[in-house]
Order: sequence, then C-alpha cells, then structure tokens
Amino acid sequence: MFAEVIIDQDVKALDKVFDYAIAGDMDVKKGMRVYVPFGKRTLQGFVIGLKEKSELTPNKIKPIISIIDEQPVIKEEMLILMQYMCSEFHLRQTSVLRLFVPSEIREGKVKELFEKYAVLSENIDKNSLKRAIKQQIIVEKLEIYKRIRLSELKNEFGASAVKALLDKGFILLEKEQVFRKPYLSEHFDKKITLNPQQDNAIKTICQPKTYLLHGVTGSGKTEVYMHLISKALSQGKTAIMLVPEISLTPQVMSTFKARFGEQIALIHSSLSAGERFDEWRRIFSGDAKVVVGARSAIFAPIENVGIIIVDEEHEQSYISESNPRFDSKEVALFRAKFNHCPLVLGSATPSIEDYQKAVTGEIQLLEMPVRANGRPLPKIQIIDMLNEIRAGNGGIFSTQLLSDLAKVINDKKQAMLFINRRGYSSFMMCRECGYLAKCKDCDVSLVYHREDNRLKCHYCGKQYKVLDRCPNCGSDKIKQGAVGTERIVSELQKIFPDVKILRMDNDTVSKKNSHQKILEQFASTLPAILVGTQMIAKGHDFENVTLVGIVDADQSLYRSDYRSTERCFSLITQVSGRAGRSQFEGKVDLQTYSPRHYVYKFAANYDYKGFFKKEANIRATAKFPPFSKIIRILFSNTDENVVKDELKSCYNRLLQVREKYIDDIIYMDAMKSPIKRIKSSFRYQIVIRIKSASKQIEDEIFDCTKDALKSSVFFEVNPENMS
Repeated sequence: MFAEVIIDQDVKALDKVFDYAIAGDMDVKKGMRVYVPFGKRTLQGFVIGLKEKSELTPNKIKPIISIIDEQPVIKEEMLILMQYMCSEFHLRQTSVLRLFVPSEIREGKVKELFEKYAVLSENIDKNSLKRAIKQQIIVEKLEIYKRIRLSELKNEFGASAVKALLDKGFILLEKEQVFRKPYLSEHFDKKITLNPQQDNAIKTICQPKTYLLHGVTGSGKTEVYMHLISKALSQGKTAIMLVPEISLTPQVMSTFKARFGEQIALIHSSLSAGERFDEWRRIFSGDAKVVVGARSAIFAPIENVGIIIVDEEHEQSYISESNPRFDSKEVALFRAKFNHCPLVLGSATPSIEDYQKAVTGEIQLLEMPVRANGRPLPKIQIIDMLNEIRAGNGGIFSTQLLSDLAKVINDKKQAMLFINRRGYSSFMMCRECGYLAKCKDCDVSLVYHREDNRLKCHYCGKQYKVLDRCPNCGSDKIKQGAVGTERIVSELQKIFPDVKILRMDNDTVSKKNSHQKILEQFASTLPAILVGTQMIAKGHDFENVTLVGIVDADQSLYRSDYRSTERCFSLITQVSGRAGRSQFEGKVDLQTYSPRHYVYKFAANYDYKGFFKKEANIRATAKFPPFSKIIRILFSNTDENVVKDELKSCYNRLLQVREKYIDDIIYMDAMKSPIKRIKSSFRYQIVIRIKSASKQIEDEIFDCTKDALKSSVFFEVNPENMS
C-alpha cells in the first residue's frame, strides 16, 4: 500500500505529490499528517490519497516513518476543496492545506486543557486523621460535594494537606477536558415578530443556489440569517456564517449565542491560541453545529452544511491580500455546491459584480427596502467644507456638525464620528524643502501618532522618532498632514471636556477583547461620542445613537482604483445606518470638499439602484469588471534587479499570449507597483485586462509566471487593492 503525500514545505519546487510506502502494521488514512524521510531530513507531510500501486520503482520509494495524528485532521470535502483552490486561484497545495489545519495543531504548541478533580477513595481510615484537622475537613467536604476541583482544595486548605491525602490514597484524581471559549458579553434573545419582507426572504431561500439579500441598514437581515440557520438545524444540518470585521464578530456572536447556545463556535484571528485550538476541535468533532467568524471561518471542518451566509458580502476583507490569496465568497460558493445548500450573500450595498449577476438572473435577488421597525432612514445632510473655509472656519468640524454634537450631548444621547484614517496626522513634511518622512523599508509616508509621540509605518509596523527639525535642511517648519482618529478625539476633548469620548481603530483594539470592551463602555454611557475607522461603520446597533458625523467623506473617494466610488458609497450608507435605529430620529452630517460628485447625490437619497446604474454604465464603457477581468501579477524581492529581470522575462512570454488572444486582451503593461517597496522588498507588477472570462486565457497567463524562481510572485484576479 502507498500514500500520496504533500510535503509541508511552502516551496514552489516541492509543490507536487510524493509516493511513500506504508508498513503493514501502520494504519494510515487520507487526511492524516505523517513524518516522512526527505533527503537527509525528516519532514511533516499531508496524506492526500492512498493507492495499491505506485508508478515508481520500489528502490525509489521510501517508507513513512510514523503517523502524527490518531485520526485524519483534514476531511474529504477539504481535500476536494484544495484541488479546486489550487486550480481556481493558482495556489500551491501546501499553502491551501495549511489553511485547513490551525498552526496550533500543525506546530504542536497547544495541547488539550484538562481540569483535575478530587474524589474520595473507597478505602479511608478516618482514625488516622485525628490530628490532621485540615485533612479531616477536606474529607468531610468531599463526602458532601462528592467532587471538587483540585485547585479549589489547594487554595482553601493548602497544597501540603491535599498532597498528604493523595499520598495516603484517601482521595483520587479525575481529569475532565476543558474548552477555552472566547469572551462574549451578556445578551438576551428577544422574541421578534417577523415582518412580511423578512418572512418572504426566509420562505424563498430554500433551493441549493445563490441568493443576494439586498436589505437597507436596519431591515432585519440578522434575524433572517438566524431563522435560516434554525431551519437548517431542524433538518439535522449545520451552518456557516461569515462576517467581515473582527470588531463586529463578538456582537453578532452574543446575539447568536443567546439563540443557539453551545452549538455556536467562533473563528477569527484575534482568538488566543488555546481558544482557536479548542473551537476548531469542537467543530471538527461535531459538538459545534454553527460556525460564525471572519474570512478563515469558511475553512471550518464542519460537515453536512445546510446553509452558508456571507454578511456584508461587498466587503473587501473577504479577499485575502497575503499569501495564499483567495476569494472567500468563491470558496463559499464551492462549499455550498458541494453540500447542495443555499448560499446567501447579504448587504445594504451589494458589490457591483454581484448585483450585476442578480440583474442578469445568474443569482436570485431578494429585497428588503424598509427598516424592520418601520422607522425612516436617517436624513443625510451634505456639508460643503469649502463654504466653511470661505466663512472663516478652517477647523476640522463644520459649524453644523458642532451644533448637532452639542444637541446630542444636551439630549443625553450618543454620536458616532467616522474617519477612515487612524493616527494623529497622515504625514510630516518640511515646509521649506519638501522633505517627507518615509519608512526606510517601505515606500510610504510615516503616520504621526501623538499618543505614543512616534512616527509609525502602517505597512511594516516600524517606529521612528518624531521630527522637530528637518533632517534634510534643518528647518523647524514641520507641516502635519490630514487628520486621523487620534486628532479628532484630541480636538473633541477640548470642545466637550466633560463628555466621554471613545476611540476605536487598529491602535486601540490591539489587546484581546479590547474592541468588545470599547463597545460595551460606549453602550452604557450617556452622553458619549465614539470616534472610529470603518470598524464602527457596520453591524453595530446602539439605540441611543442619533447622530453620525462623516468627517472626511472624500478620503475614500479619490484613490487610484476603479472601485473607489463604490467603496465611498458603501461606507457612507453603512455608517449612516448606525443612526436612528430605535424610536429616536437619526441624522447624518457628511463633510466633503466635493459636494457635487455624483456619489454623494445617490448616497444622500440611499439610492443604490441609481448608483448601480450609473456605476455599471461607467464600467461597461471603460471595460472594467464585471464587464472584464483584471489580472495582476506582482513580483517581489529584496534585490530590485532580480525583480526587474524576472518581470521582463515573464512579460516577453506574455507578449506571445497577447498575440494569440489579440481580440480578448484589452490591455497589458508592466510597471512599478504604486507602493514600490514594502518590508525592504521591491515590488513590480504586470496588469492585464481580459474582455472575456476565459479560464483558458487566465491559465496560459499564469503559466508564464512559472519560471520566476527567485521572486515571490502573487497572481491575482480582480484584486481588491491595486497598490
């Protein structure tokens, strides 16, 4: 018998199947990990198949050394998924297999956790304990309670008294497995009466196909999700629900935990190693029936899936921008087809690509156009910041926003201020010579963080001293760039010194459960202001939020990306939806220097269909997705000459492909990446636009990259981030 093994080394040269012999007494199964000889080393490998015969000669086949796992850790569905992902996203097999098994298990750093309990032995000689008062009390307590944690006995009576009883054999120890579970706030399951649009959505979603649930913010999509999951559970099936942000996950989890109890498991990157290890094992064993989490939750080893839901389906975080690069929605579609179950894509602002599929009938559209409580969406007021400057207001906040904030505070209500930039200011520049403080390893400007009094690189994390004088010309005339969340909080504290002002961004949520604590503190404080990045823009439901301020709406609009207007519209709609979610009327103040841009006209009226029609027309004319396919091949290496040589070699081969498909390839060019250097690696790219969605052309383009052995090469289709 022979095993087909993938070596657990993420190297291009080893991206193939190796045959190993199985000893007669060795119970090797597909999905197990094994130790195998490889050259002079012993390496780990994944068994992806078994066969009776090998095409290799016997003297070339080495035997498996030993089995690592008692049972397979990768299930059959995931092995099939691996083949799909390698083909669809042009990934290495090891890269994909590692997604299925947490590093805590692969590296053996985390073990199962057990709690020890003390129980009474049948053979106790109480007479021998007459002078040992503590030991007598322990025995008497165990006679009453039968079973007590060993740690509790030691804390109460001392370790020596407990040890003495153990040595005498008067008490015995029992072990019980303990699961480390993520922290969740208390939440009570509300009895909610479904409205007609919710009821229609639940009844309609029953076939094994893809549905796009387009519901305005506050329309009750979460309640629809929970009913769909309940329906799957009642049929003896399981469920997966993806949410885009870690900050959103605990709030969703608390709601779901109240409804589904211990059947819920949580998967995201902020879990501790022990929590991730235990949640994965609960899912693998079948103890957990519902998996909720961020992008990685789509790889949960759950079987017999009855429903897959992707909430906020438009979010770019569903596409991985680090190795291995994949689209979670495409993986979700594969798993839904494999399990013959519905796939639900939900959003108040669907992606242009998915709404186009709904318009053409490729997927089924369901609409929920009004809020579940019947309340109107908050009125969005567009504030022209150029008029503010003309009126003599050169500050961050418009007169209108300050007035509305004062009213919120006077009414003892809450406000949320959104700006999609963290830190105090976006850069530091010399006014005399134009010197810009940049990271030495990345081709980006450093961001000033006043709280730490440091300049930080948001790409590699390096920190630098703050400029007081220009290192180039010696001038002390240092200019600070556009404001971030830290500066907003600083200015608000000057204006409203007695009001609780909280900040939520990547800097304030770096510690475990910190995002949950910030949200809980905000929810329990009146009046209060929460300042944050897109972490606060979606999913949160606070009944006392009556005002949302969008401090710099233009920040996400003017980027060199064909999706910039779509993202701007989405962010405005999402963050606006945080206001007026209960009986209190909501309002949104949107500050912009481009008030006549079409995106603001549609956003102010919550007119998604109008925006889609306009945006789709622009993309169709310019031949951008969904009316074409963009392929980016990114080369990266610490040696710039290596990158240039391999890029040039690949480009020359691609010229032949372009000649072959001259009518299908609209555009092709090689260039420096917009961010030329990150973490000391130089970055160059080839960008190609294809008219048709031909997989054959895509595969031939990918084949041209295979000779690039020194550079890291990333092959992306319709990348979310072109920088």
